[in-house]
Amino acid sequence: MPLIHERAFRVRHYECDAYGHVNHANYLRYMQEAALDASAAAGYDIGWYDDHQRQWLIRETAITYLKPLTYGDTVIVKTWVQDFHRVRSRRAYELRRAGDGDVVARASTDWVYLDTAALRPVTVPDEMIAAFIPEGLPNTRTRREAFAAQPAPPPGVYTMRRRVEWHDVDTAQHVNNANYLAYLEECSIRVSAAFGWPMARMKAEGFGVVTRTYHLEYKQPAVLDDELIITTWVSNVKRSTATRHYTITCAADGALLVRANVQWVWVDLATGHPLRIPDAFATDFAPNIARVGEPA
Repeated sequence: MPLIHERAFRVRHYECDAYGHVNHANYLRYMQEAALDASAAAGYDIGWYDDHQRQWLIRETAITYLKPLTYGDTVIVKTWVQDFHRVRSRRAYELRRAGDGDVVARASTDWVYLDTAALRPVTVPDEMIAAFIPEGLPNTRTRREAFAAQPAPPPGVYTMRRRVEWHDVDTAQHVNNANYLAYLEECSIRVSAAFGWPMARMKAEGFGVVTRTYHLEYKQPAVLDDELIITTWVSNVKRSTATRHYTITCAADGALLVRANVQWVWVDLATGHPLRIPDAFATDFAPNIARVGEPA
Protein backbone atom coordinates (compact mmCIF):
# COMPACT_ATOMS: atom_id res chain seq x y z
CA MET A 1 0.00 0.00 0.00
CA PRO A 2 1.28 3.49 -0.79
CA LEU A 3 1.43 6.23 1.81
CA ILE A 4 -2.00 7.92 1.72
CA HIS A 5 -2.38 11.53 2.76
CA GLU A 6 -5.50 13.63 3.27
CA ARG A 7 -5.92 17.35 3.64
CA ALA A 8 -9.08 19.43 4.14
CA PHE A 9 -9.69 22.79 2.48
CA ARG A 10 -12.60 25.09 3.24
CA VAL A 11 -13.83 26.82 0.10
CA ARG A 12 -13.35 30.56 0.32
CA HIS A 13 -15.64 33.01 -1.42
CA TYR A 14 -12.98 34.39 -3.77
CA GLU A 15 -12.27 30.88 -5.07
CA CYS A 16 -15.71 30.75 -6.72
CA ASP A 17 -16.58 31.87 -10.23
CA ALA A 18 -19.59 33.74 -11.59
CA TYR A 19 -21.68 30.56 -11.45
CA GLY A 20 -20.94 30.30 -7.72
CA HIS A 21 -18.77 27.21 -8.23
CA VAL A 22 -15.13 26.72 -7.28
CA ASN A 23 -13.05 27.79 -10.26
CA HIS A 24 -11.35 24.90 -12.09
CA ALA A 25 -7.84 26.19 -11.41
CA ASN A 26 -8.46 26.10 -7.66
CA TYR A 27 -8.94 22.32 -7.74
CA LEU A 28 -5.37 22.09 -9.00
CA ARG A 29 -4.21 24.43 -6.28
CA TYR A 30 -5.79 22.18 -3.66
CA MET A 31 -4.04 19.23 -5.28
CA GLN A 32 -0.67 20.97 -5.30
CA GLU A 33 -0.92 21.83 -1.61
CA ALA A 34 -1.99 18.29 -0.73
CA ALA A 35 0.93 16.88 -2.73
CA LEU A 36 3.40 19.15 -0.91
CA ASP A 37 1.99 18.03 2.45
CA ALA A 38 2.10 14.38 1.41
CA SER A 39 5.75 14.69 0.40
CA ALA A 40 6.61 16.38 3.70
CA ALA A 41 4.80 13.61 5.60
CA ALA A 42 7.04 11.09 3.83
CA GLY A 43 10.15 13.01 4.93
CA TYR A 44 10.67 15.15 1.84
CA ASP A 45 9.58 18.72 2.48
CA ILE A 46 10.44 21.78 0.40
CA GLY A 47 13.57 22.40 2.47
CA TRP A 48 14.88 18.90 1.68
CA TYR A 49 14.41 19.44 -2.05
CA ASP A 50 16.12 22.84 -1.89
CA ASP A 51 19.07 21.45 0.09
CA HIS A 52 19.56 18.56 -2.33
CA GLN A 53 18.95 20.59 -5.50
CA ARG A 54 16.05 18.42 -6.50
CA GLN A 55 12.53 19.20 -7.64
CA TRP A 56 9.43 17.48 -8.97
CA LEU A 57 7.95 19.11 -12.08
CA ILE A 58 4.53 18.23 -13.44
CA ARG A 59 4.58 16.79 -16.96
CA GLU A 60 0.86 16.04 -17.34
CA THR A 61 -2.37 16.72 -15.48
CA ALA A 62 -5.68 14.95 -16.00
CA ILE A 63 -8.75 15.89 -14.00
CA THR A 64 -12.41 14.96 -14.20
CA TYR A 65 -14.97 17.20 -12.50
CA LEU A 66 -17.96 15.25 -11.18
CA LYS A 67 -19.85 17.70 -8.96
CA PRO A 68 -19.42 21.42 -8.21
CA LEU A 69 -18.06 22.81 -4.96
CA THR A 70 -19.54 26.03 -3.59
CA TYR A 71 -18.70 28.60 -0.95
CA GLY A 72 -18.56 27.15 2.55
CA ASP A 73 -18.00 23.56 1.43
CA THR A 74 -15.07 21.66 2.84
CA VAL A 75 -13.26 19.44 0.37
CA ILE A 76 -11.06 16.53 1.45
CA VAL A 77 -8.19 15.88 -0.94
CA LYS A 78 -6.92 12.31 -0.71
CA THR A 79 -3.66 11.66 -2.54
CA TRP A 80 -1.15 8.86 -3.00
CA VAL A 81 1.72 7.86 -5.30
CA GLN A 82 0.72 5.17 -7.79
CA ASP A 83 4.10 4.34 -9.27
CA PHE A 84 7.69 5.28 -9.97
CA HIS A 85 9.53 4.64 -13.22
CA ARG A 86 13.12 5.81 -13.44
CA VAL A 87 12.73 9.62 -13.51
CA ARG A 88 8.93 9.73 -13.36
CA SER A 89 6.14 9.24 -10.86
CA ARG A 90 2.38 9.28 -11.08
CA ARG A 91 0.28 10.71 -8.22
CA ALA A 92 -3.46 10.13 -7.90
CA TYR A 93 -6.09 12.30 -6.22
CA GLU A 94 -9.65 11.89 -5.05
CA LEU A 95 -11.54 15.00 -3.95
CA ARG A 96 -14.70 14.55 -1.90
CA ARG A 97 -17.06 16.92 -0.11
CA ALA A 98 -16.84 16.57 3.66
CA GLY A 99 -20.54 17.11 4.36
CA ASP A 100 -21.97 14.23 2.32
CA GLY A 101 -18.88 12.29 1.23
CA ASP A 102 -19.65 12.79 -2.47
CA VAL A 103 -16.65 12.52 -4.78
CA VAL A 104 -16.45 15.84 -6.65
CA ALA A 105 -13.35 15.19 -8.76
CA ARG A 106 -10.71 12.61 -9.61
CA ALA A 107 -7.30 13.46 -10.99
CA SER A 108 -3.75 12.38 -11.61
CA THR A 109 -0.47 14.14 -12.21
CA ASP A 110 2.61 12.76 -13.91
CA TRP A 111 5.83 14.16 -12.46
CA VAL A 112 9.47 14.27 -13.54
CA TYR A 113 12.26 14.25 -10.93
CA LEU A 114 14.74 17.01 -11.77
CA ASP A 115 18.28 17.99 -10.80
CA THR A 116 17.84 21.76 -10.47
CA ALA A 117 21.56 22.50 -10.82
CA ALA A 118 22.00 20.54 -14.07
CA LEU A 119 18.40 21.15 -15.24
CA ARG A 120 17.98 17.53 -16.27
CA PRO A 121 15.90 14.56 -15.08
CA VAL A 122 17.55 12.16 -12.63
CA THR A 123 16.65 8.69 -11.38
CA VAL A 124 14.41 8.61 -8.31
CA PRO A 125 16.46 7.11 -5.41
CA ASP A 126 15.36 3.82 -3.87
CA GLU A 127 14.99 5.33 -0.40
CA MET A 128 12.50 7.87 -1.72
CA ILE A 129 10.49 5.15 -3.42
CA ALA A 130 10.40 3.21 -0.16
CA ALA A 131 9.22 6.28 1.76
CA PHE A 132 6.21 6.79 -0.52
CA ILE A 133 5.42 3.11 -1.17
CA PRO A 134 6.67 1.23 1.94
CA GLU A 135 5.48 -2.18 0.74
CA GLY A 136 7.35 -1.87 -2.53
CA LEU A 137 6.42 -1.10 -6.09
CA PRO A 138 3.59 -3.09 -7.69
CA ASN A 139 4.55 -5.77 -10.20
CA THR A 140 2.80 -3.94 -13.01
CA ARG A 141 3.08 -0.28 -13.93
CA THR A 142 0.05 1.97 -13.75
CA ARG A 143 -1.38 2.43 -17.22
CA ARG A 144 -0.92 5.98 -18.47
CA GLU A 145 -3.45 7.53 -20.79
CA ALA A 146 -1.59 8.85 -23.82
CA PHE A 147 -2.23 12.45 -24.71
CA ALA A 148 -4.84 12.30 -27.46
CA ALA A 149 -3.76 13.54 -30.87
CA GLN A 150 -5.23 16.89 -31.75
CA PRO A 151 -6.92 17.32 -35.14
CA ALA A 152 -5.59 19.97 -37.49
CA PRO A 153 -6.98 23.43 -36.71
CA PRO A 154 -9.85 24.56 -38.97
CA PRO A 155 -9.87 27.82 -40.96
CA GLY A 156 -11.73 29.51 -38.11
CA VAL A 157 -9.12 28.69 -35.46
CA TYR A 158 -9.06 31.35 -32.73
CA THR A 159 -5.87 32.89 -31.35
CA MET A 160 -5.21 35.26 -28.46
CA ARG A 161 -2.04 36.67 -26.96
CA ARG A 162 -1.20 37.07 -23.32
CA ARG A 163 1.94 38.20 -21.53
CA VAL A 164 3.12 36.35 -18.42
CA GLU A 165 2.68 38.64 -15.43
CA TRP A 166 4.34 38.62 -12.03
CA HIS A 167 1.35 37.07 -10.25
CA ASP A 168 1.40 34.12 -12.69
CA VAL A 169 4.87 32.98 -11.62
CA ASP A 170 5.63 30.68 -8.67
CA THR A 171 8.77 30.05 -6.61
CA ALA A 172 10.20 27.86 -9.38
CA GLN A 173 10.34 31.07 -11.47
CA HIS A 174 7.89 29.88 -14.10
CA VAL A 175 4.13 29.93 -14.65
CA ASN A 176 2.39 27.78 -12.05
CA ASN A 177 0.60 24.78 -13.52
CA ALA A 178 -2.79 25.87 -12.20
CA ASN A 179 -2.45 29.23 -13.92
CA TYR A 180 -2.48 27.58 -17.33
CA LEU A 181 -6.09 26.63 -16.60
CA ALA A 182 -6.82 30.29 -15.99
CA TYR A 183 -5.26 31.10 -19.38
CA LEU A 184 -7.39 28.46 -21.09
CA GLU A 185 -10.53 29.69 -19.35
CA GLU A 186 -9.82 33.27 -20.46
CA CYS A 187 -9.32 32.05 -24.02
CA SER A 188 -12.60 30.11 -23.83
CA ILE A 189 -14.52 33.21 -22.84
CA ARG A 190 -12.90 35.27 -25.58
CA VAL A 191 -13.51 32.71 -28.31
CA SER A 192 -17.16 32.44 -27.31
CA ALA A 193 -17.57 36.20 -27.58
CA ALA A 194 -15.69 36.27 -30.88
CA PHE A 195 -18.22 33.88 -32.41
CA GLY A 196 -21.20 35.84 -31.11
CA TRP A 197 -21.82 34.14 -27.77
CA PRO A 198 -20.54 36.24 -24.87
CA MET A 199 -21.30 34.98 -21.38
CA ALA A 200 -24.17 37.45 -20.97
CA ARG A 201 -25.96 36.08 -24.05
CA MET A 202 -25.61 32.46 -22.93
CA LYS A 203 -26.89 33.35 -19.47
CA ALA A 204 -29.85 35.24 -20.95
CA GLU A 205 -30.75 32.16 -23.01
CA GLY A 206 -30.55 29.95 -19.94
CA PHE A 207 -27.55 27.76 -20.68
CA GLY A 208 -23.89 27.59 -19.88
CA VAL A 209 -20.85 25.63 -21.00
CA VAL A 210 -18.97 23.86 -18.20
CA THR A 211 -15.85 21.74 -18.19
CA ARG A 212 -16.03 18.01 -17.57
CA THR A 213 -12.38 17.03 -18.09
CA TYR A 214 -8.99 18.61 -18.62
CA HIS A 215 -5.93 16.82 -19.96
CA LEU A 216 -2.86 19.03 -20.11
CA GLU A 217 0.65 18.21 -21.27
CA TYR A 218 3.38 20.61 -20.17
CA LYS A 219 6.24 20.68 -22.69
CA GLN A 220 8.33 23.68 -21.62
CA PRO A 221 7.93 26.34 -18.91
CA ALA A 222 6.78 29.88 -19.53
CA VAL A 223 8.55 32.60 -17.54
CA LEU A 224 7.97 36.22 -16.57
CA ASP A 225 7.36 38.58 -19.51
CA ASP A 226 7.03 35.81 -22.08
CA GLU A 227 4.39 36.64 -24.67
CA LEU A 228 2.17 33.61 -25.16
CA ILE A 229 0.07 32.68 -28.16
CA ILE A 230 -2.96 30.64 -27.12
CA THR A 231 -4.76 28.90 -29.96
CA THR A 232 -8.05 27.00 -29.74
CA TRP A 233 -10.50 25.05 -31.85
CA VAL A 234 -13.22 22.39 -31.44
CA SER A 235 -13.77 18.79 -32.53
CA ASN A 236 -15.85 15.73 -31.63
CA VAL A 237 -19.13 17.64 -31.36
CA LYS A 238 -21.96 15.48 -30.00
CA ARG A 239 -25.45 16.11 -28.66
CA SER A 240 -24.43 18.03 -25.54
CA THR A 241 -20.61 17.78 -25.48
CA ALA A 242 -17.60 18.78 -27.54
CA THR A 243 -13.83 18.67 -27.22
CA ARG A 244 -11.98 21.97 -27.23
CA HIS A 245 -8.27 21.85 -28.08
CA TYR A 246 -5.62 24.36 -27.10
CA THR A 247 -1.97 24.99 -27.73
CA ILE A 248 0.16 27.55 -25.92
CA THR A 249 3.32 28.63 -27.70
CA CYS A 250 6.00 31.22 -27.05
CA ALA A 251 5.66 34.17 -29.44
CA ALA A 252 9.41 34.80 -29.45
CA ASP A 253 10.51 31.45 -30.89
CA GLY A 254 7.34 29.45 -31.58
CA ALA A 255 8.22 26.80 -28.98
CA LEU A 256 5.29 24.65 -27.89
CA LEU A 257 4.78 25.08 -24.15
CA VAL A 258 1.46 23.39 -23.38
CA ARG A 259 -1.16 21.27 -25.14
CA ALA A 260 -4.62 20.71 -23.72
CA ASN A 261 -7.75 18.78 -24.60
CA VAL A 262 -10.88 19.79 -22.71
CA GLN A 263 -14.34 18.24 -22.76
CA TRP A 264 -17.12 20.81 -22.59
CA VAL A 265 -20.70 20.08 -21.55
CA TRP A 266 -23.70 22.31 -22.32
CA VAL A 267 -25.99 22.58 -19.29
CA ASP A 268 -29.31 24.12 -18.36
CA LEU A 269 -28.47 26.81 -15.80
CA ALA A 270 -31.77 26.28 -13.96
CA THR A 271 -31.42 22.52 -13.48
CA GLY A 272 -27.72 21.88 -13.97
CA HIS A 273 -28.59 19.05 -16.37
CA PRO A 274 -26.96 18.58 -19.78
CA LEU A 275 -28.91 19.93 -22.74
CA ARG A 276 -28.67 19.73 -26.50
CA ILE A 277 -26.26 22.24 -28.00
CA PRO A 278 -28.47 25.03 -29.36
CA ASP A 279 -28.63 25.02 -33.16
CA ALA A 280 -27.76 28.71 -33.39
CA PHE A 281 -24.68 28.17 -31.24
CA ALA A 282 -23.50 25.23 -33.38
CA THR A 283 -24.08 27.21 -36.56
CA ASP A 284 -22.15 30.24 -35.36
CA PHE A 285 -19.22 28.10 -34.20
CA ALA A 286 -19.00 26.03 -37.41
CA PRO A 287 -15.83 27.79 -38.67
CA ASN A 288 -14.06 26.88 -35.40
CA ILE A 289 -14.87 23.14 -35.65
CA ALA A 290 -12.21 20.82 -37.09
CA ARG A 291 -12.98 18.02 -39.50
CA VAL A 292 -12.47 14.55 -38.05
CA GLY A 293 -9.54 12.46 -39.23
CA GLU A 294 -7.08 15.27 -39.91
CA PRO A 295 -4.35 15.05 -37.26
CA ALA A 296 -2.24 18.12 -36.60
